[in-house]
Amino acid sequence: MSLIAVSQRVAIDTRHGERRDCLDQAWAKFMMACGLTPIVVPNDVQAARSLCRAVPLGGILLTGGNDLADYDGDAPERDLTESALIDIGAAEALPILGVCRGMQVIQHRYGIRLKHVTGHVARHQIISIDGQPVVVNSYHNLGATETLPPLEAWAFADDGVIKAVRHQNGRMTGIMWHPERLSPFAQYDIAFFQHFFGSH
Repeated sequence: MSLIAVSQRVAIDTRHGERRDCLDQAWAKFMMACGLTPIVVPNDVQAARSLCRAVPLGGILLTGGNDLADYDGDAPERDLTESALIDIGAAEALPILGVCRGMQVIQHRYGIRLKHVTGHVARHQIISIDGQPVVVNSYHNLGATETLPPLEAWAFADDGVIKAVRHQNGRMTGIMWHPERLSPFAQYDIAFFQHFFGSH
């Protein structure tokens, strides 16, 4: 199984004065269903770089949760760590996939300004993927209706909000839905992850 570096959200525990890294257990189940093994990355740049050097990675997954600091998010250490992960992925020509916030990290990196959107928190939303209607979930309040090279959009909501982007080099993509939150998992999502990370 390919080893995939997986970023984590930051949860602030005020009672204990702790900043905790955490990941929905559903991600491990989903990735195993895709034939992928998650390697969970702490939100510390030095530790992330050390971990990525120590294991033979097959790709990088940037997960959801936490707004970016530039949009009033409260996890700047996560922003720095995920930026470092993108640098590592680019240097090693690894596939990089961003989910929800992860896609926004990719958009932000390439100068795409996000804005507040409404109507994009729903268990079921019909979007257009490569021109075909597909039902997905949606849990975000920031989005964009325009893109810039080297990114191109390949999925849209009916209000024009971009739901997926991909880099022209084919090694970086982002989606705004959460495949790990479906039960059972969608075969479309499993096939997509398998194809993108080359696990089958």
